[in-house]
Amino acid sequence: EKHEITQGRLVENWGLEGDAHGGDWHRQISLLSLARVEAFNASGADVKPGAFGENLLVSGIDFSGLPVGTRLKVGDALLELTQIGKQCHTHCKIYHRMGDCIMPREGVFARVLKGGMVQIGDGMEILPGEDAPRAAVITLSDRCSSGQRQDLGGPLAAEFLEKAGYRVDAKLLLPDERDQLQEALIDLCDRRQVRLIVTTGGTGFSPRDITPEATLAVAERNAPGIAEALRAESMKTTPRAMLSRGVSVIRGRTLIVNLPGSPKAVEEYLSFLLPTLSHGLEILSGQGDA
Repeated sequence: EKHEITQGRLVENWGLEGDAHGGDWHRQISLLSLARVEAFNASGADVKPGAFGENLLVSGIDFSGLPVGTRLKVGDALLELTQIGKQCHTHCKIYHRMGDCIMPREGVFARVLKGGMVQIGDGMEILPGEDAPRAAVITLSDRCSSGQRQDLGGPLAAEFLEKAGYRVDAKLLLPDERDQLQEALIDLCDRRQVRLIVTTGGTGFSPRDITPEATLAVAERNAPGIAEALRAESMKTTPRAMLSRGVSVIRGRTLIVNLPGSPKAVEEYLSFLLPTLSHGLEILSGQGDA
């Protein structure tokens, strides 16, 4: 819970000066639409500004209709939406009192691209986001996540994506745990709305290799041609490519592609995949023709 102040300074790549949630991450500023709070209060909630932990309470803008990547100019500062909604692992005081909380579904989050002073009464202008498609990379490895081995495949995948014109918004290193991967995939697809997720590792025959199963569990549509083409291309180099169980699927408007964990395989697969992929992502986002 936060308390209302009349003005504050937004610090570039940090958040609101003095706020405990500021830092070098994607949820530097939290925002809520005033209309949503007023509707919630109409049910008898009687919550005050800041009760949901929001930094900015804004009238006249419905954040639920804005895509991640949208830019917001307020005062001298410039923000970029990075996440829609959030997952609450523990319920807040408002939920325990009312049986509901609007922050998980109505709250949005942003990073500070340009700092500056903001105060009550400032207008907020909606600006289009940048054109670069946004991507995320997830490495699955028990040993890398525990520090026993250096992750080489994940950083290499991010490098390939950036060279191909993608903006890599998230680089995650997780153990081979199905629940953790599923939660990360759902968050990146639904709340952070990246267009492409590349996973590395966990696609083999080991009992701990769960990447395909976790990916299929969150999928809404299958896109088998990509995984089939990657295996076929790799078979030209080694017959062991047939042992990869990686899948390619769609959730919402996000494409998820599993890659093996070795740097050699990451380089080989992405060199083959990325030149063709942009057309498919345009169609998936509704911007291109099939």
